[in-house]
Amino acid sequence: MSVALWCVLVAGLLPYVATVIAKAGVAFDNRDPRAWLAQQQGYRRRANAASMNAFEALPLFAAAVLIAHLVRGPQASANLLAIGFIAARVAHLACYLADLATLRSIAWFLGLLCVIGLFVISA
Repeated sequence: MSVALWCVLVAGLLPYVATVIAKAGVAFDNRDPRAWLAQQQGYRRRANAASMNAFEALPLFAAAVLIAHLVRGPQASANLLAIGFIAARVAHLACYLADLATLRSIAWFLGLLCVIGLFVISA
């Protein structure tokens, strides 16, 4: 299995990392987790937002990697772009937690460029 395909798994797990950060270390109400998370402030609220954003980014990234794989695009380029996406999404999460809005937006945009790149190399 290629590095790019493994990156799909990593990207699929990143939202759960953010979710654990949002919920860890406090009395978490599992009866109504969405309401509980909506009441949180600070890094917990931002971690929840980062989790939702990571879930939103996942389908397009997964599709781009799968398309690159199916059309047998240049694997080395696909691997680099997929790693770049993961790096951008990790930076995105870190910037979300640190409340660095401008850097977070830059990381988000770099991740999007990696996804676009995956489609371009597949053309």
